[in-house]
Amino acid sequence: MPKKIKTVTLGLRIERLERLMKLRRMMWALAFCVAALQAARADDFKLKIIALNDFHGNLQSPGKYRASAQSPEVPSGGADFLAGYVQHLKSENPTNIVVAAGDLVGASPLASGLFHDEGAIEAMNRLGLEISSVGNHEFDKGKKELLRLQHGGCSTVDENTCKGAITGTPVPFESAKFEYLSANVFDTSTGKTLFPAYAVKAFHGARVAFIGLTLKDTPALVDPKSVAGLRFEDEAATINASVQQLQKQGVKIFVVLIHQGGMQTTKGTVDINACEGELSGSPIASIVSKLDDAVDLVISAHTHAAYICKVPNRAGRKILVTSAASYGRLLTEIDLTIDAQSAKAVDLAARNIVVDRTNAAIAPDTALKAMVEKYAALAAPIANRKVGSISADLTKMQNANGESSLGDVIADAQLESTSATGSGGAVVAFMNPGGIRTDLPFASGLTGVKDGDVTYGELFQAQPFANTLVTMNLTGEQIKILLEEQFKGCALGAQSSKDTAPSTDRILQVSEGFTYTWNAAGPVCGKVDAGSIKVNGMAVAPSAKIRVTVNSFLADGGEELYILRQGTERLGGPADLDALAAYFAKHPSIAPVAPHRISVVP
Repeated sequence: MPKKIKTVTLGLRIERLERLMKLRRMMWALAFCVAALQAARADDFKLKIIALNDFHGNLQSPGKYRASAQSPEVPSGGADFLAGYVQHLKSENPTNIVVAAGDLVGASPLASGLFHDEGAIEAMNRLGLEISSVGNHEFDKGKKELLRLQHGGCSTVDENTCKGAITGTPVPFESAKFEYLSANVFDTSTGKTLFPAYAVKAFHGARVAFIGLTLKDTPALVDPKSVAGLRFEDEAATINASVQQLQKQGVKIFVVLIHQGGMQTTKGTVDINACEGELSGSPIASIVSKLDDAVDLVISAHTHAAYICKVPNRAGRKILVTSAASYGRLLTEIDLTIDAQSAKAVDLAARNIVVDRTNAAIAPDTALKAMVEKYAALAAPIANRKVGSISADLTKMQNANGESSLGDVIADAQLESTSATGSGGAVVAFMNPGGIRTDLPFASGLTGVKDGDVTYGELFQAQPFANTLVTMNLTGEQIKILLEEQFKGCALGAQSSKDTAPSTDRILQVSEGFTYTWNAAGPVCGKVDAGSIKVNGMAVAPSAKIRVTVNSFLADGGEELYILRQGTERLGGPADLDALAAYFAKHPSIAPVAPHRISVVP
């Protein structure tokens, strides 16, 4: 009996020992895994991506900016401080890259725009920009001029070029030292992309692909002649095709630089690091929802909005989507954590930063400051010339009907310039709201300029596109079609498969004497009451011939207002800016009037 007890006891001890040994082996394995994981994490590194968008040649500060409703307004932007902030961020991490998402040029203030935005390109060179996607405004002056900005040389447009504002440059205009990318814009004569589709950069052995996209709707936003011979493909499909191509080359990290965007839904001042509404229903959210799950980050633009968002891709995974407002007032700082062993992205964090000119910790770039001052001095005799005065703010903000005080004035100026028999005989003028870039504030804020005085530089900033006026005949029926084409989904004047229906409303500004009513609940292509369309109180019959003035951009079907291409007996007129300046000179003190030209039935 005792022998049996001893045998059982010995067996239990052996079993316990085996369990203990197994537990120790498991603990050793776990410790090894933890150590291996710690070693792997120790190999992680951060790539700092510094991003901007929609600079629009704002070499000088565009004014004050507020980061949130709780934050104070501060003087912001300016190329000198923008470069200072970039250098400060770069000093925090030597593994960095500076990128942009388009519209670096175009619709620019006089100090840049007068000189074909050469100063804006030179500023980007000096703040260290390496890559940028192409925006729609890069096409404002056509393919040839855009390629000149990339490759250098003097403009053939006029003499305001190659002024040599940078001392010591090898040529008066040195060309962009950064690389433009545009994966979805093709030259139809060659079948090749106008610019490279992507750039691949290596950081500590990990390869990161930056894919550049231009918004597909660019042909509807610029003069059709500026994009002749170019084809714009779908953004999401192009991105996914590029990802698949790059994956075959072993690339595992993908950053998209796209000139398309969305907006937060918050009314009033938004938090620049928030994402109210999650960009729901926006073009950029639609694009992201179709993206390959391999895409890690989307840096967006176009809407001039600020946000830091997480937006679901086609797999349902939420990926980071950023935008840094406009005019160099913000920068986006993005920290991309990369696993050095797998060469994959493992984490992302981002924040928008106001380029605060009062920040004593930031040293502005003195060479850039001198360059900007030189361009400003060259433009000053023109920019500071008084052209007229206003008694209150004239704003581009449209009311619920679609009318704005500045839009009314611009339409009136275009009508006045072309109403005489020898000048076109126009009885109505239409102005696209997208062509009105800034307000005309009563408070000047300019040295030596009194409140209420309006300078040529301010007019240039409000209307910078150098369009000319065109007067044409439209029938009453065509005017009805034109008004319907203002609204989303209507393309009654379309003449080919390339004429796609608009995705947004674009309510035209109209001159004094023209009135009509539209119904917000009306069907597509059936929102405007035909009987309400009147000129000087008289109803416009469908068969009536009306002399109408628009700018050359609209005359060629810009803004997807295709019916204007069918206008007959066309007569060219002055530049739109000259017409506006002449109007201010003739009318000594212009006051905003209560909107009464466009009515809406809710």
